[in-house]
Amino acid sequence: MEHGDLDALIDIASRDMPVDELMIRRLKKKRLAMRDEITRLQSKLQPDEPA
Repeated sequence: MEHGDLDALIDIASRDMPVDELMIRRLKKKRLAMRDEITRLQSKLQPDEPA
């Protein structure tokens, strides 16, 4: 599941489903972990900048 997919799922779940706070918190935590992983991978791909 991609980061954008999680955003959409969280929005839909928050709007259309009966409130399941635990599910929403878990999805948001997973989204944050994915965002951190994306940032970590991007930093590995970018070369060090000259001083």
